[in-house]
Amino acid sequence: MVARLLGIDSGGTMTKVALFDDVGNEIACEHSPNRIQFPHAGWTERDPDGMWHAACEGIRAVLDKTGTSPGDIAAVTAVGYGAGLYFVDADGAVVRPGIGSTDTRSAETINTWDRTGLKSDLEAAIQQAVWAGQSLPILAWFAQHQPDVLKRTRHVLLCKDFLRLRLCGDISTDPTDAGCAGFADVAKGRYATDALIAAGLRDCIDKLPDIGASTEIAGHVTAEAAAQTGLLEGTPVCRGVYDVVACSLASGLTRADELSVVAGTFSINSRLYATPSLDPLPTLQVAYPTEGKYLATMAAATSASNLEWVCNTLLAAEADIARRNGRSIYEVCSDLVESAIDRDCGILFFPYVFGGPSGAPAGLLGVQAGSRLPDVLRAVFEGIVFAHCQDIGYLLGASGTRGIRRALLSGGPSRSPVWSQIFCDALNLPLAVANGSEFGAKGGAMCAAVAVGMQPDLTHAIAGMTRISRTHTPDPDRVEVLKARYRRFSEVGERLSAAWVPHTAPDCASSYVGASA
Repeated sequence: MVARLLGIDSGGTMTKVALFDDVGNEIACEHSPNRIQFPHAGWTERDPDGMWHAACEGIRAVLDKTGTSPGDIAAVTAVGYGAGLYFVDADGAVVRPGIGSTDTRSAETINTWDRTGLKSDLEAAIQQAVWAGQSLPILAWFAQHQPDVLKRTRHVLLCKDFLRLRLCGDISTDPTDAGCAGFADVAKGRYATDALIAAGLRDCIDKLPDIGASTEIAGHVTAEAAAQTGLLEGTPVCRGVYDVVACSLASGLTRADELSVVAGTFSINSRLYATPSLDPLPTLQVAYPTEGKYLATMAAATSASNLEWVCNTLLAAEADIARRNGRSIYEVCSDLVESAIDRDCGILFFPYVFGGPSGAPAGLLGVQAGSRLPDVLRAVFEGIVFAHCQDIGYLLGASGTRGIRRALLSGGPSRSPVWSQIFCDALNLPLAVANGSEFGAKGGAMCAAVAVGMQPDLTHAIAGMTRISRTHTPDPDRVEVLKARYRRFSEVGERLSAAWVPHTAPDCASSYVGASA
């Protein structure tokens, strides 16, 4: 038997399935787009069973194209986006569509909590910010506005936990997802019962899943799941972690002097602390599953999902051509940006398609008759990087990047050398990209390796299953160019945000929870 590990990662836009060997090398991967539904302004939903079927197809495709025997799969782990919410009844059937982490229906609930002082009390109890896509206020919204949904619901789950339910019938969660959801006292590692009661959720407490260790075997692939996926019935299923933690593990994050930068649907920027970080209070904070550390994260929906919107909305024809030539539109975009990297360019892009500070929308500023597509795409790349820089500045506080020895980049932009270099130059930090391309799925596979005894713990898994495949060093000239452009981005963005305040309608609530929120 050749031991293989399977990781499933269902993020904001794609469900990925990746196969790894026992030392963390990525053998193959499959991608399926998640069909996102927008039934009302500010609502972001998906079909949970559609997501499960996408995972099933991905598993079958990976096994088929690699010729992997199902018996060679030592374990499988599902990873998913944090926050949002899934509702199932006592039989495990879906009650309603799942909620995405970019959903903003709970914005008015949070505004009410803020006016009454409850918001700050809740934040103190869960050691992180309260924000619209977080599970806690979403659940409170349902209790207030759709109590019938909760009457039909027996179990409230997070994304990865729903997938694991379908894989093995287990209903549980882990400390990272419970923390990201806003349901847990992160320092104590258990549900924040008093906070849940204060939020009006007393009747929902018994609907929350038990919390178990991230690296435990939670169950085994059922006969039904085996028939759907092609996996062997009885294959161990690990509980796993949510995607930010998975990407940090796969990037090799173990030290407090390293910065984890995950660029995906959200701009996710994290640092390790010995105790929970309370000043500044991060967007997200969870117990990191190595050596008793805590992962503090600033996050906002201002990252690579903005490029995806540009490609889907404005570059559909180019994407078609790229596909016919066996390339992705993202590779084409990287080539175009590289061709324009040394041109004088005054274009600024504000990556707020999911909403920015004060509800500001996305926008391009400074386009002229002589501007070309490569210039515009360069501005998109840079604007997304600048949004990361703003959140990193808030996360690190007055000390800035002093004491940070390097950044670890993962997510879609890490596959682009030119985009990675822009991150490196804008942060003015050495930057490293670990081996592989599917970091969320790999983090899940690393948890699986521990669960079945292939690694003694995640610290050893990081040492044995991650390697740096590419490094970037800041270019002094580009550092100065980007420093000036970032200053202008921040100044202009602040003025534009202020201008949008009176024009932001309640049903256009922003998912923005970044540094300027």
